[in-house]
Amino acid sequence: MADPVDPSAPILLFDSGVGGLSVLAELRKVLPQAPVIYAADNAGLPYGTKTEAQIAARVAGLLGRMTERFRPRLVCIACNTASTIALGMVREVLEVPIVGTVPAIKPAAAITQSGVIGLLGTEATIRQGYVDRLEQEFAAGKRLLRFAAPELVSAAEAALRGEAVDPAVYARAVQGLRGQPGGEAIDTVVLACTHFPLVVDKLSKAFASCGASAPEVRFVDGAQGIARRIAYLTQGQQFRRIQPDFALFTRDGPDVRALAPALARYGLTRMDIL
Repeated sequence: MADPVDPSAPILLFDSGVGGLSVLAELRKVLPQAPVIYAADNAGLPYGTKTEAQIAARVAGLLGRMTERFRPRLVCIACNTASTIALGMVREVLEVPIVGTVPAIKPAAAITQSGVIGLLGTEATIRQGYVDRLEQEFAAGKRLLRFAAPELVSAAEAALRGEAVDPAVYARAVQGLRGQPGGEAIDTVVLACTHFPLVVDKLSKAFASCGASAPEVRFVDGAQGIARRIAYLTQGQQFRRIQPDFALFTRDGPDVRALAPALARYGLTRMDIL
C-alpha cells in the first residue's frame, strides 16, 4: 500500500513564464483548497526558440531540483512546448505523478462546423511530430492550419505586468492563420500555448475585425482538461495549506517584481527566486 500523501504537499505547476496561470485559474475552480507552488523558468524564456535537446535537458534538470526541494504530490508541466518535448523524459526520472499539456486538437475537431481549424503555438510546438499524431488521430478529414506566434508569449507577459501591447501583435497572429490557403474558413482556433488564453479577449477582437465574411471563431485550450486530470489523480487525498501559495522564478529583475499584482489575483501572494 502506498504511503499516505502529506496533506500540506503542494501541487507544482511549471511553465516557462506566466502562461501556466491560465491552468492555475481552472485548477482553483476544482481544487480551491489545494496548496500550490507556481514555478516559472523565466531565465529560460522563451522556450519556443530553443532546440528540443535544450528544452528537454533544462526542464528535466529544473524539475528534478524543484521536486527534491519542495516534495510536491504532483507536477503539472503547464507548457505545451515543454510537454510535447520533455514529458517522456521527465516521467522517467521523477518518482511523482506528472500531468502534461497537449494541444487541444481533439475537442477542436469535435466542435468545428467548417472543418477548418487554426492552431496558434510556439515554433517548437507546431513542428513536433506529437502534433502531427494528434492531427492524424483526432482531426482526420479536417484541415489543421498552424502558425507560430511567439509574439503572443511576450504580449501575455507584458499584459500581466500592466504594460500596453501593440494591437498589431494580435492582428499578425490572425493574419498568419487567415492568410493561409483555406484560412478564411477557420471557425475554431486551438490555443496551443498556455500563455495565449491570457490574451484571448484581444485575439477575439482581432479575429472579429478581420472581415465580416469570415465565420465567428471559437477558441479551445487545454486548461480545463488539465485541471480535471489533476483532480482525478489526487482524488481521496487530503489538502492542508500551511503557508500562502507562492510563485517561484529562476531569474529576478524589475520585470518579475512588476508581476506581483497580477500574481496576487491568482492567489500567489509571495515571490521567491530559485
